[in-house]
Amino acid sequence: MKLTPGDAAPAFSARTIRGKPVRLPNAQARFVHLQFRRFAGCPVCNFHLLTMGRRHAEIEAAGIHQVVFFHSSQEEMLKYQAQLPFDCIADLEKKHFRAFGVEASGRALLSLRILWKGFRGVLASRRLYDKAENGILGLPADFLVDAQGRVVACKYGAHADDQWDADDVLRHAGHVPLHRD
Repeated sequence: MKLTPGDAAPAFSARTIRGKPVRLPNAQARFVHLQFRRFAGCPVCNFHLLTMGRRHAEIEAAGIHQVVFFHSSQEEMLKYQAQLPFDCIADLEKKHFRAFGVEASGRALLSLRILWKGFRGVLASRRLYDKAENGILGLPADFLVDAQGRVVACKYGAHADDQWDADDVLRHAGHVPLHRD
């Protein structure tokens, strides 16, 4: 079941790949931006997260806590996501993906943008992925959840490179972005 704005987000308690506890709802943050990405080595996802990381301070200053899920193991994620400035959670069994209605589809690869972003991701990271845990057909999704656990806005991606950028997150939180990527 897909969520819509106004729905209660599924509550959870999890640990990041570094062992830090993360909960939803989160009364400590004005909003939580949940990002559901594909497999840990996905060059499209990793390029996207590098661009989000460049704007992390601005997003955090707006009271938004970022949490990223991958349908990969902790071991695999530590190879690719250890340097990211936000909380990253391994969900190899896709428990959280299912709870939020995030799916996989052959449509994941049906965009020419994916080839370009994938190429840029490989260049930026200077490495190719060696394993795609849970396959390459995962679709991304984004959720902005308020401190009470209500979905404020959400996006279910139509292909692998269909997710919110930093400006989208800030707009949904009611902030005017300071600059454009």
